[in-house]
Amino acid sequence: MAGRPYTSLFLLVSLLLLLTFSDVAEGYNKLRPSECKPRCTYRCSATSHKKPCMFFCQKCCATCLCVPPGVYGNKQVCPCYNNWKTQEGRPKCP
Repeated sequence: MAGRPYTSLFLLVSLLLLLTFSDVAEGYNKLRPSECKPRCTYRCSATSHKKPCMFFCQKCCATCLCVPPGVYGNKQVCPCYNNWKTQEGRPKCP
């Protein structure tokens, strides 16, 4: 029975670490509006259509408070960003 307090402590520490790292993994989903421009600048850095990319990225970020990592793809990280479509059914967010 001497091991029981250590087991409880281990479970508590494990739970705290899990919660901490889940926040890090979802960090792209919790942007402040002031963080949108730098994230969109990077997101749009590889395109030749920077002005429309920045416009729509910032619009999407302001609504969703999320910008997917990288310059292309990875939209599954931000469901709101991924699911916002134009009237034609094409992706609204770059």
